[in-house]
Amino acid sequence: MKDPSLRRSLALFRAFRTEQSDPERFYGLLAQDAVDQVERHAPLAGSLVADVGGGAGHFTEAFRARGAHAYLFEPDLAELHARTGRTPEHAVVADGYWLPLADGAVDVCFSSNVLEHVPDPETFISEMVRVTRPGGLLYLSYTNWLSPWGGHETSPWHLLGADRARRRYRRRTGHNAKHSMGDNLHRVHIGPVLRHVRRRADVEIISARSRYWPFLAEAVVRVPGLREIASWNLLLVMRRTSP
Repeated sequence: MKDPSLRRSLALFRAFRTEQSDPERFYGLLAQDAVDQVERHAPLAGSLVADVGGGAGHFTEAFRARGAHAYLFEPDLAELHARTGRTPEHAVVADGYWLPLADGAVDVCFSSNVLEHVPDPETFISEMVRVTRPGGLLYLSYTNWLSPWGGHETSPWHLLGADRARRRYRRRTGHNAKHSMGDNLHRVHIGPVLRHVRRRADVEIISARSRYWPFLAEAVVRVPGLREIASWNLLLVMRRTSP
């Protein structure tokens, strides 16, 4: 799929609607799309890739299918075991704050939809930068809080308050939402993250854009306020500069 394009965006949206009923289809398609995006900026064959917080391993598998030496770093055993009941091959139980990797160890450091689940985004980003070699690539994508999907399964009611949205979800479904504000979901916005990475001397931004938009994907991120609502998901592609 060409990126960006209306056809690509519609395909991802249709797959997203089946995330709960057919996660293999959704995450498989999303992984292929993300790896396509990475490969536009860095050759993958023979490269060393760290998939930080990659859940059950869909992204790691997609990278390895392109010839990369990809490894999954995931702290949640329930996520790791979601597909097969056991830890996937090439996976390490590890926290994104403290990756068991040397400085500058990997060619590509990749993280998809994880940043909104950590309470300290700047430390998480710093660890991604640390393990990436100078000249290497960083791919960071996350769902910002004020986007229509910022509350995940409680969306869009989270925009009226996280507690209210959680109570509404329980009344409607009879069980608690998987994600709980302040526990495994946090209010992460676009402006502060952009300001943080722009201040850093050890990375340069190649692209800052809405991950899923079919048009004006970079333009919408340039508009303060609007980007927090309209972008849905921020994608940052960065190059590691010399320390």
